[in-house]
Amino acid sequence: MIEEFVKATLAEDVGRGDLYALVYESTPASARILAKSRGVLAGEVYCDTLSALESFEVTWLKHDGEDFDKGDILATIKGDSHTLLRIERTFLNMLHHASSIATLTARFVEITSEYKVRLLDTRKTRPLLRVFEKYAARTGGAVNHRMGLDDALMIKDTHLKTIDNLEAFIERARTKIPFTSKIEIEAETLEQAIKFMEVGADIVMCDNMSPKKLQEVVIYRDQNHPNVLLEASGNISLQTLEMYAQTGVDAISSGAFIHQANWIDLSMKMD
Repeated sequence: MIEEFVKATLAEDVGRGDLYALVYESTPASARILAKSRGVLAGEVYCDTLSALESFEVTWLKHDGEDFDKGDILATIKGDSHTLLRIERTFLNMLHHASSIATLTARFVEITSEYKVRLLDTRKTRPLLRVFEKYAARTGGAVNHRMGLDDALMIKDTHLKTIDNLEAFIERARTKIPFTSKIEIEAETLEQAIKFMEVGADIVMCDNMSPKKLQEVVIYRDQNHPNVLLEASGNISLQTLEMYAQTGVDAISSGAFIHQANWIDLSMKMD
């Protein structure tokens, strides 16, 4: 899957061929990948795949998940000049995109590091980039939530509108979905959260609840359904994250890692 993605990404940029190669002969060349801002590296595995496909050499001075500072050289690359100039934008785009997500994710992780809570990404990813973007979030320290609808049965508010008898639905679902799959139900109120625990949800996602209301849900869960996992979600920002982590929920999910990540500044400098 990674190889197919990298091939398609390069083909998008090269088109029918790099016109520069028609004008000037190829010569041995080398270059540096330079950080022009601070961040957390992600994208190494994708760039290594590009290196193998296009037969140029990459030496990494920083690796996936490691911090870097402005001015750091992240990698050096060697090959013929036609190749390095052809792959430059594809290499940088993958590194930019993944590292930017990893950098923002790491900020979330740092805030919650002293609490027993897992940070989860979401399915709010760009079309056809889910595997890539979730890899970047994971590199930044998040735990992947569902990759797709086949990972777990999540019953959201939209699903609930179509279900007449939730208890019967859950009972039937246990006979239809894989034995190892969990059932998660989205709750918007304390009353809904209690109901969903009672009908047998494995996970209750508390959507857009205040930290104070979440604490009430946690207290009820701890006293009555200690095996149910609780997930907080909905408009949780860097500014409010710690308040949610303090509630005692098992996980906090956020699409912000991905859709609010601003690109860090990297460049390729030829020697």
